Amino acid sequence: MSQAVSIRTALFSYVLPIACLTLALAFRSGLLSIDRGGLAILAVLDVLAIGLVLSTVFAALAHAEAIAHRVGEPYGTLVLTFAVTTIEVSIIVSMMLHGGNNPTLARESVFSTVMIVCTGVVGICLTLGGWKHARQDIRRQGTSAFLSVLIGLTVLTMILPNYTLTTGPGTFSPIQLAFVSLLSVLLYGAFVFAQTFAQKDDFADEGHSGHVASVHHATPNAIAGHLVLLLVGLGGIVLLTEQVAAGVEDGLSYLEVMQSDAIVGAFIALVILLPEAISAIKASLKNELQRGLNIALGSACATIGMTIPAVAAASLVTGRSLTLGLNSGDTVLLLLALAMSVVSFGTGRTTILTGLAHLVIFVAYVLLIVVP
Repeated sequence: MSQAVSIRTALFSYVLPIACLTLALAFRSGLLSIDRGGLAILAVLDVLAIGLVLSTVFAALAHAEAIAHRVGEPYGTLVLTFAVTTIEVSIIVSMMLHGGNNPTLARESVFSTVMIVCTGVVGICLTLGGWKHARQDIRRQGTSAFLSVLIGLTVLTMILPNYTLTTGPGTFSPIQLAFVSLLSVLLYGAFVFAQTFAQKDDFADEGHSGHVASVHHATPNAIAGHLVLLLVGLGGIVLLTEQVAAGVEDGLSYLEVMQSDAIVGAFIALVILLPEAISAIKASLKNELQRGLNIALGSACATIGMTIPAVAAASLVTGRSLTLGLNSGDTVLLLLALAMSVVSFGTGRTTILTGLAHLVIFVAYVLLIVVP
């Protein structure tokens, strides 16, 4: 039985990243191509490419998590966060540049990421952790740092555009867009420095040294192997997403799906966040809630701090318009989620009731996607 599990693990961890990169290079070189003329929905190769990308996401993040356990906190969490954000940026930029102009896709994806993290993932972590351990303690300094960065980035990038005067509602002028992108990079960079050096202890779980202990058993060859496979997987995902983006948008266009940007944005965020969400929930069940929050909230901060500047650069270079300002309903949901997070983490202790309050907002968010 253990041998069969080892074979399946090797197939998942080693073959998928290589297969994804090989297929991506085949499309890039012209060895494989798809003629979609006359096809009603996604071509067969499109479906296979989508399935391979989704599978490789999990394989790549499995390698990222292995590195995370070996290098210890908080560096391990940053490896996982950067891997996820790289995948999300590649997908958003590829879909932005495919076909006609799609100015709201980045906004919907980033908004969905923040809502899924702050209400869905955090809600599940707090609910399950509270159900198993009754009460869980967190470091208020660390969570306050996460929330201060998250609030600053979300308001600057998704609410402020509705109140500027140079351009229309929801948009920045090129100078404003470049300036806000620079501010986002600087703020997120300062946060990463604080998390890894200046305020490192504020983000560590008290009494849980398992992740640090694993560092002593790490070997350079093991870390190097995981790192190589992680880079191979990310490279394949980034290159193959252009093909996937074409198929998804053609399929949605044929089906004439309403609210397609909101649905696609939520789908991208959900798929990309799923491995991180699982890691955060597992940490909460082990009574390592601070590590779970580091993973969840860190992904939300990185999404804005890295994705917005990337799509802004793509917009400025290609001349395609970019709409970042949220509508009034989404603005209310975003502010409610952020306010709930501030209240929930303000005492330094969470319970199952705290988690249920977050989940209520998440259910409302999902409902308003289906019935806007």
